[in-house]
Formats: sequence, C-alpha cells, structure tokens
Amino acid sequence: MADRIHDFAVIGAGMAGASIAAELAPHATVIVLEAEDTPGYHSTGRSAAFWEECYGGPGVVPLTLASGTYLREHGFLSPRGALYVGRSADKGRMDGFIETFDGTGVTIERLGREGLAERVPCIREEWCDAIWEPACADIDVAGLHQHYLKALRQRGAKLVCRARVARLERDAGVWQVTTEAGQTYCAMNVVNAAGAWADTMAQLAGARPLGIDPKRRTVVQLRVAPEAAADQPLVLDINGAFYFKPDSGRLWLSPHDEIPTEPCDAAPEEIDVATVIDRFQKVTTWEIEAVERRWAGLRSFAPDRLPVYGADPEVDGFWWFAGQGGFGIQTAPAAARLGSQVMLGSAADHLTDPIDPRVYSPARFHNAVMHLDG
Repeated sequence: MADRIHDFAVIGAGMAGASIAAELAPHATVIVLEAEDTPGYHSTGRSAAFWEECYGGPGVVPLTLASGTYLREHGFLSPRGALYVGRSADKGRMDGFIETFDGTGVTIERLGREGLAERVPCIREEWCDAIWEPACADIDVAGLHQHYLKALRQRGAKLVCRARVARLERDAGVWQVTTEAGQTYCAMNVVNAAGAWADTMAQLAGARPLGIDPKRRTVVQLRVAPEAAADQPLVLDINGAFYFKPDSGRLWLSPHDEIPTEPCDAAPEEIDVATVIDRFQKVTTWEIEAVERRWAGLRSFAPDRLPVYGADPEVDGFWWFAGQGGFGIQTAPAAARLGSQVMLGSAADHLTDPIDPRVYSPARFHNAVMHLDG
C-alpha cells in the first residue's frame, strides 16, 4: 500500500482529467493516473475541435459561453465563423434550429442563397438556406491541453503515465487505486475522468454504470482544387450528415458519424471515408485531388447527451467528470471550474455563476430509475 494519501486521484489525463486536476490542485493534493504513454491519446489528441456556440444543444450552451471568455482571454481561439446549411426541403429543420436556441444567448443569423454562396463559393446551387454563427472559432486543442497539464504540475499535482487502473477498492474511507503494473495509489476521493472508459471505472469502484457510450468519429484531410481559402467558415449540414472546414490549405471533412464502439484505440473504417467523400462531392464543386490523411477518435455521451459532473449518489468518494461528447474541449474551462467547485464544496465565481450544476449531476439518472421503480 502506498504511504501517501492524496485528496484526489483523477483517472485520465485527456482534456477532462487535465483540466479538473489543474482546478483542484491549488486547493488539494492531486494525483493523475493516465493509462497511455502520453496524455490525450484517444480523444483530445485526435480532435478537430472548434468553439461553436450551438454545439451540444441548449443544455450545453451555458458551459460553452462561459468557456469562450476564458479561451479568448488566454489566446486559444482563432476566428472562423460557422454555417449550418440546408436545401429547400430542410426549411422546417432550419426554422426549428432557430427556435431551439432562441433565448439561450447564442448569436445566429438566417442567410439565403446569396449570403451562403458568398461565404462558400464552391457549394452547389441546391444548398440555398443557411444559419450564420459569426462567433465560431478554431480551438488550439494541443495548446489548451498543454496549458492544463502545465498548470496541474505547477500547482503541485503529480501525473503518472502508463498507469492503467485495474482495481479500485475503498477501505476505511480511503481508496486504493491499483494499476495493471501493480502500483497502488491512495486517495480520499476518486475522480472518474476516464472518457470512453468511464463506465468501466465505475464498475471497478462498485458504482452503477450510467450508460456513457463511446462513439467513433472519423475525419479525413483532403487536398482540393481550387485550394480552400483560409477564411472560409466551418460548414455543417443541418441534418448532421457532414461538416468540413479549411486547415492550412487543405479541408478537414467528417461524416459527423457517431458509430457505437467498445472503448478502444479507434481507427477509421474505409466505408466511413467513402461515405463522407460521396456526400462531399454532392454538396460542393471542389475537385478532390487526394485523401492525404484519415483518422478516428472517440467521443462519449451519457444517455441524455449532457455531461456528468458530481458525486455518485451511491458510492462515497467517487466523483464523475465524464460524458462530454464532442463538446468537452470547447467547454473545458467552465466545466473544470464547475466540477472542482462541486467537489470542493466551494462557491461559484464569475466563470460559473450562470451555470446550474444540478443539471449535470449523476443523480439525475438514479432519480429516473427510482421514479420508474416506484
């Protein structure tokens, strides 16, 4: 058994684990256990992330808007703009999108064919309806992740890589966290920031899995002619069939897929690559000269597609910080601050004051089960 008892053992050092550890570290002793050789291998390091106000739906907007301030102030955002696009048959869906986000604080504007073609000249004629989101920006994902990794170290937290958790046991109020290599670390609290492995860690701790399911997302890098202008916006299908954006003279393209998978080292499937290229050719007049890269990453969603932050209702000292889907990077600053305040029992500050932590509590799933049982 390890000699030192930490206040918190954080499982996972991707964006979720790194950010929550950095926020906890000024107030508590923290150790971060990462399964891989380097942090952020499965999701954070494979993200084509952007800060997009509507992404994740209205329930995520408060986290996104609060995080935007932090990301801009620290230089992690580069202006991009986003367009949700549709055809004449999609008018009802476009109308519904506007209604869904009415009153949430996001900034969106309806455009017609002329405004759409002005921003994306290569889009085909039948794409005639658009919603413009001017505040959308690219995120320096690697820079943000390193920001939190540096902060957690400077604040006294310890990061241990190649420390895949194999066993979680609690005795006399202290967690013994044992890795596959046989190392044991002790902590009063365990923070489940394990991403796709969140439910697996819960089971090891004797907690009820919440149904946090990993899903595969595919991205390809295309060389196209004419070359994509650097100032063109992120373009998203209103029906969720694709999105693309320029990057250093190339285009990053995704089928916006969410393929259920086991927690794994995700790899792109040829069918997904072929599918999105076919869709892309039906949407734009760009000529594809080459598929230069392809990759896949994992994103994990709770059943209601909201993140899960807070204490497990049944297992003392076990905290959830998971289920952040594809919006975990763009919401990282506010989510980590909020999560740390909940775990430490401290008051909200300027970053989190507009956010109700109860919305994201894991208790919502337990309460639903109890209601059904009753």
